[in-house]
Amino acid sequence: MKGISTLFPTLLLTPSPPSSPNPKPKASLSSVQLPETSAHLTRCILISVTGSKYRWRICFQLRILSNSHLDTSKTPFTRLLSQGKRSRSNCTVRATTLSASREASNEPSQGVHESSSEPSKSKRVMVIGGDGYCGWATALHLSKKGYEVAIVDSLARRLFDQQLGIDSLTPISSIHDRLRCWKALTGKSIELYIGDICDFEFLTDAFKSFEPEAVVHFGEQRSAPYSMIDRSRAVYTQNNNVIGTLNVLFAIKEFGEECHLVKLGTMGEYGTPNIDIEEGYITITHNGRTDTLPYPKQASSFYHLSKVHDSNNIAFTCKAWGIRATDLNQGVVYGVRTDETEMHEELINRLDYDGVFGTALNRFCVQAAVGHPLTVYGKGGQTRGYLDIRDTVQCVEIAIANPAQAGEFRVFNQFTEQFSVNELAALVTKAGEKLGLDVQTTSVPNPRVEAEEHYYNAKHTKLIELGLKPHLLSDSLLDSLLNFAVKYEDRVDKKQIMPSVSWRKIGAKPKTVAA
Repeated sequence: MKGISTLFPTLLLTPSPPSSPNPKPKASLSSVQLPETSAHLTRCILISVTGSKYRWRICFQLRILSNSHLDTSKTPFTRLLSQGKRSRSNCTVRATTLSASREASNEPSQGVHESSSEPSKSKRVMVIGGDGYCGWATALHLSKKGYEVAIVDSLARRLFDQQLGIDSLTPISSIHDRLRCWKALTGKSIELYIGDICDFEFLTDAFKSFEPEAVVHFGEQRSAPYSMIDRSRAVYTQNNNVIGTLNVLFAIKEFGEECHLVKLGTMGEYGTPNIDIEEGYITITHNGRTDTLPYPKQASSFYHLSKVHDSNNIAFTCKAWGIRATDLNQGVVYGVRTDETEMHEELINRLDYDGVFGTALNRFCVQAAVGHPLTVYGKGGQTRGYLDIRDTVQCVEIAIANPAQAGEFRVFNQFTEQFSVNELAALVTKAGEKLGLDVQTTSVPNPRVEAEEHYYNAKHTKLIELGLKPHLLSDSLLDSLLNFAVKYEDRVDKKQIMPSVSWRKIGAKPKTVAA
């Protein structure tokens, strides 16, 4: 066919013991041609190669689309990539890499979990967004705990850095190098599915192949400032987050009715009400009648609104379809180190300090390390729940180990302590002085639309009751985070520190980044 380019998946080779001393290499190729229509031609190709050292399985689907169907085929991610340019033909490839232990159900099991302390049959957990800040730490933690883990990721977060001219404080390796390193260090394989969950056919392939018993869903555009850059980023955020989650819900309904969804929500859904924030639900007595209802939502960005839509969609499908789901309304995460990411430099996690993806405490520590005044927005009374990234992975594990019942939509508020921005700045200043750093603070005009002084008291007892042992913010932890920032201070681009996105000035015109 004219105009078709070939795209090869990157392979993650999985060592597999030979079944006999000198096995003969075998290769098989199967191709299934589906009916051709004027819209598209689909060809599925399966290649399986077995040799003396490696067993590989490559599964990919090639779709060739006619010119008249290009727009309807694009997911929010590919639409963002295209920047409005249309080629005469379009070719997309979904690539899936599978570990040898799941090559075929009729072959002897040769899994990598050989420790006698691990269960004989590990629970299969799919981590969507497993290449990101929370997802990467969680995937490694679950793998080390004996779960059979698969990562599903479009790698869009890395693209955002390229688009905006920003970078992680830490040098992060490619997802393939990360997984090869993890395998070499631990003997544990993590399967990898690279693709966009807004593409339901890709997600279907991943579900059918891996057959998850639990899905941990981090796979969303997670920055409020990013969603407020311009119209295109606002639309992308809502399309990507809401449609992606809807696809996950449909995949569970169709291919894994017993699968437990552990969804990362946000405390930002609640806003800052002048009453206590309950965990998901509130009991109200009105005109003599009492009912327990979802806690009112007051989202403060297009990102937070997408999370509210997600929560409503999940609650509805739990009621209508009997899906079991846990919504983890997470506070602001800080830190970078977990037991697993410290094992090797290629496993190191990303740490964002810029005005778009950086979170308050991480940003303050980097600012202190490079001698930049701590940037307090407005009056600095904005109070939120915070938690260490080590507690993020612990909370997810607890939710998986204690699944929701069929038809139950649970909500846990996932944070360990509350701080105002001014309180965080004072803590960082004190810790910095102990290290000999001259830490100053400056108040900058608040780019957001939010209350700068307010009441805030959020409940967070359910995870504690299930066994969460929090890592509270201590002087030693702040010292560690500051020393970490100092170690990589030569990677800091000071031009990226100040906020550049305004809630009130967002417009329809695409916003570009000056070099």
